[in-house]
Amino acid sequence: MAAARAPHGANVPPKVIVKKIYIEGHGGHHGGAWKVAYADFVTAMMAFFLLLWLLGATTEKQRKGIAEYFAPTLIDTHAIGIGGSGLLGGETILSQQKLGNVASNASRATPGVVQPGPKGGAGSGGTSSAAEDKKNFETMRRHLAEQIALSSRLAKLATHVRFVPTRDGLRIDLVDDADYSMFGLGTTMLEPEAAELIGLIAASVKDTDNPIMIRGHTDSLRFGDPRAMNNWMLSSGRAEATRRRLAMGGLSDARFERIEGVADREPMIENDPTDPRNRRVAITLLYRKSVFSR
Repeated sequence: MAAARAPHGANVPPKVIVKKIYIEGHGGHHGGAWKVAYADFVTAMMAFFLLLWLLGATTEKQRKGIAEYFAPTLIDTHAIGIGGSGLLGGETILSQQKLGNVASNASRATPGVVQPGPKGGAGSGGTSSAAEDKKNFETMRRHLAEQIALSSRLAKLATHVRFVPTRDGLRIDLVDDADYSMFGLGTTMLEPEAAELIGLIAASVKDTDNPIMIRGHTDSLRFGDPRAMNNWMLSSGRAEATRRRLAMGGLSDARFERIEGVADREPMIENDPTDPRNRRVAITLLYRKSVFSR
């Protein structure tokens, strides 16, 4: 039987043509780069909304604690003492009202810290400026206690003066109570005894190099017309009045690093914002800047 003829008239297999079609991915010439950019955008937005949620769900004190946790510091907190575990244990000068645990008198130097400045010049063996400051703070506290004890006018204010060690230095709180106020009620005018007390503090710290920070606090009682006077203005004004009195006592303007008022935002008696003990002025002797050897 004869073979069937090929369609083309010859006994030859037909040619097979393969046509390849390339289909580009969605997005054309951009490829998948937009996906990476979109993922970064979504991640950034998630972080942003998480930040907003944290700001709304935490108190100012908690936010400050979080900020301090992530903020770098050049001070060995074990050497200088934090809170009530450091110098003076947060006691008053009469050691009757304590804000923390009493710590050991032993002090430890911060490794690699060199003491700057002519009065706090670098000592032999790389003496820690923080340890030297702690020693000066203790000397100042004793001197101030002696001066108050010698004055019949100031003896009643002994329980109003509290020494609190912090990570920044030594804070001296001048605290009101129900029986006595450092300032005239609702004013920025220092009472005579309070002005004399701040003068003694100025004399005690005049020969040191430590920078000074002053912060004013009030209770939560409101004023009738907040446009004329409010707790922000009052706390700031009292901090400034304290600075002026320290300056009159011989402190140079370069010593003052920060003057601020925080109104009733940081009460000492948290469960009673109207408590008169929330009215206070905090004078902080800051640790001197230290230089770490490399």
